[in-house]
Amino acid sequence: MSLYRKYRPQAFADVVGQDHIVTTLEQAAAQDKLAHAYLFAGSRGTGKTSVARILAKMLMIRGVQDDALRKQIMKGVEDGSIVDLLEIDAASNRGIDDIRDLVAKIQFSPVVTGAKVYIIDEVHMLTKEAFNALLKTLEEPPPYAHFILATTELNKIPSTIQSRCQCFPFRAIREEDIIRRLQFIADQEHIHIDRESLRYIAHHVEGGLRDAISLLDQMRSLKSITLQDVQQRIGSTGHEYVGSIFTALQERDAQTLLQTIHKLEDNGISLENFVRQLLKNVRNSLHTAVEQKKPTKDIVAVLNTLLVTIRDMRISPLPGLVLESALLSICNRDEQAEKSAPLFVTDTTQLKAVSEKKKEAIHEKKSDKSVPAKETTASINPQSPSVTATPEKASTATASAAIEARELSMESLQSAWGDIVKQTTPSSVKMSLKNGRLTALEDTKVTLAFSSAFHRDTVAKTEACRTVEAVMETLFKRSMRLECVLDQATPMQIDDDNTSVSLAEAAAEIF
Repeated sequence: MSLYRKYRPQAFADVVGQDHIVTTLEQAAAQDKLAHAYLFAGSRGTGKTSVARILAKMLMIRGVQDDALRKQIMKGVEDGSIVDLLEIDAASNRGIDDIRDLVAKIQFSPVVTGAKVYIIDEVHMLTKEAFNALLKTLEEPPPYAHFILATTELNKIPSTIQSRCQCFPFRAIREEDIIRRLQFIADQEHIHIDRESLRYIAHHVEGGLRDAISLLDQMRSLKSITLQDVQQRIGSTGHEYVGSIFTALQERDAQTLLQTIHKLEDNGISLENFVRQLLKNVRNSLHTAVEQKKPTKDIVAVLNTLLVTIRDMRISPLPGLVLESALLSICNRDEQAEKSAPLFVTDTTQLKAVSEKKKEAIHEKKSDKSVPAKETTASINPQSPSVTATPEKASTATASAAIEARELSMESLQSAWGDIVKQTTPSSVKMSLKNGRLTALEDTKVTLAFSSAFHRDTVAKTEACRTVEAVMETLFKRSMRLECVLDQATPMQIDDDNTSVSLAEAAAEIF
C-alpha cells in the first residue's frame, strides 16, 4: 500500500496544518450543529478529501447507539465499502445526467447509518447544466442527506452554489509541519533520511503534504536517502540561482543573466516557478520599502515586468527568451528611462525632472571618462604642486589609517566583523556571510558556523572564500584562512524564510 494511503488521517487529531478547520468542525459536531452542505477549497494534497471522510464518519454515526455498529460504519467509510457513502469524481461524472441520477437516488433513506453523505471531488469540473440540476437539491436536501464538495479552483464554483454551503479554505501546509510528518513516517517505516533531504522535499511540494509523502515513498527503496539523491530524482527548484540573478541585476551584468537562464534550462528547472521565486523576494523588498517609507516606483515597475513575464511565458514557444528579454529590460532600465516614460509616473513635471536627472548623471559619467590619461596621471602625482586631496581620497586615507594595525583576537575579530561583511563582494556572498557566526580562532584560522547549508556552501566556494580572506588580511595585516562549517548546535529550522529575507535585502540593493 502506498504511504499516503497508509498514513491518511482517520481522525481530526491526525490532520496536519488545518487546525482552524478541524477546531470548527469538532465543536460543531459536539454541539450537534453540523450543516447539510460543505465546500472545501484549497490546493492539492492539503487534506480536503481526508477531512471530508472524517466528517462523513461523524455524520453517519450520529444517532447510532450500538458501539459495534458504530465501529462497523467507521471501518466501512475507511475502506469505502459502505453503501450510504457515495464519492463522486466530478472530473469523470460531470454531466447533467450524472447529477440527475444522484438526485434520484437521494430520495431513498440510508440503509444502515444515520445519514447519507455525498462527497463530490473536483466539483468545479461540473457543467453549468449539472450545477443547475444540483442547485435545488443542495438548497433543500432530505434531512438525512449531506453534501461535501471539494475543489482546487474555488473561483470556478458558481456563487449560487457557494451561498448554499459552509465554505472552508484549506491553507498550504507549512514546511515545518510537512517535515515533522515526514519524519514521523520515516521513523515508522525505518527509512533513513537526513533532515536536509526532508527540508528539500517540503520546499519542493509547495504546501502539499500528499505530494511530499509520495516523494518519500518513491525513494524509500534506497538504503539511506541523502540530499543529492533527492535532488537527482525530483530536480532542482532553482532557488540557488536567485542570488545570482539579483547580483547580476545590481551590477548590470547582462552576460551573467543570460548564462544563468541557460543553466536553468539545461538543468530542466521550471522557469515559471523560478520567476515566482523572484517575485516573492521582490515583493519582500516592496514591503520593506513601504515600512521604511522609501520610494517604491522602481520596485513596482520590476514587479509589473515579472508579472507580465509569467503571463507571456505560458503562451510563448520559447519561455526562456521571454525571461531573458524581461531581465535585460530591468538590467537596462536606466538607459530606457531616457527614451520612454518610467512606469507608474503620470505627473508631467515629475517625469521631466526624472529625465533631466538621468541626463545629468550620464553627462557626468562621460565627462569622467573623457579626462586624458596624462592629465589623470599628473593629478595623482604627489610631486605636482596642483594636487589636492579629493573628499573621496581623504575618506579612503582616513579609513586606511583607522584600520592600519589591529590585534588579532576573538574580540577584535568580532568587533571588525561588520567591516569584513560590508567590504565583501559580490552581494550574494555578502548576503550569505551575514548568516555566519564566528565560533573559533586558532592562530590565523577563523571558523565560521552557518545555520543553513545554502549559505555555508555559498561562502565556502573557492573564489568567495578567497575574497573574504583578502578582506581579513587587509584589516589585520596578516594572511588568514577561513573555514566554513554547519552549525550543529542550531535547532533544525526551515531556512527558506531567512534566505528569502536575505535575498530580499539583495533585491532591495538593486533599486
